[in-house]
Amino acid sequence: MAQNPLQQYFRQPKIFIGLPSNGVYNKPGTIAGDASHMPVFGMTGMDEILMKTPDALLAGESTVKVIESCCPFIKDAWDISVIDLDLILSAIRIATYGNTMNVKHVCPNCSTENEYDINLSTIIEHTATCKYNNSIVLDELTVKIRPITYKESTDYSQQNFQIRQKIFQTDAITDDVERKKIVSELLQELAVLQNQIIASGIESVNVSNQVVSEKDFIIEWLQNTDKTIFDRIKERYQQNQEEWRTPDQVVVCENCNTTNTLAIELDNSNFFENA
Repeated sequence: MAQNPLQQYFRQPKIFIGLPSNGVYNKPGTIAGDASHMPVFGMTGMDEILMKTPDALLAGESTVKVIESCCPFIKDAWDISVIDLDLILSAIRIATYGNTMNVKHVCPNCSTENEYDINLSTIIEHTATCKYNNSIVLDELTVKIRPITYKESTDYSQQNFQIRQKIFQTDAITDDVERKKIVSELLQELAVLQNQIIASGIESVNVSNQVVSEKDFIIEWLQNTDKTIFDRIKERYQQNQEEWRTPDQVVVCENCNTTNTLAIELDNSNFFENA
């Protein structure tokens, strides 16, 4: 087959990144290549269109397609660990538009709207220092956990949204008894969903030198264990989440010189705009 004469104009990798998890928390086959030195390309025109398609954004399809397009080492972005996601999206943004992103912020002190250029390299630098604490010792039990995948996160977010929408809609029910009954059932669904989220991130439980990794056994154990144990596991998830959270940026209002903190939300609906 003849070589395409336009091949010299194909996009080239703009930066290289190393996944914070180094691929440890990603399923086999998710990454083909060295996870500590992954090439990242800028988005194509088709990628940019995908990032502006509401239905595909909501379902996570846009994010998956763009990641696989811009990070050729990643073969199945659904299975990417969520702790790697912010770094990957930041790297794609940098490769496409450059290191800085313009963000607007209203000063809570004087209500002035300021514009700031945020250096996205700080996100990459931050994740390089993070460590995922995957072991929880609970008396005679040792629980080994992992971050959930992007697919799991997306599915659980959609289920959570659907249940909460149903709860919101119960306001239209005029019968108090019926409304309370339905709300109670929906709250129970939320509790079950939370249990499933926690269970999905548990790889195994070591008890008396016996390793339990069967998901059904783990779910049953979580449903019947003491609240203190469940809370300890949930707390560790929250600690890891806070550790890996994109750090707030310190900014100063140009009008009143008030120092504020600006949270950087990697929202796909506006993160991938040339601003």
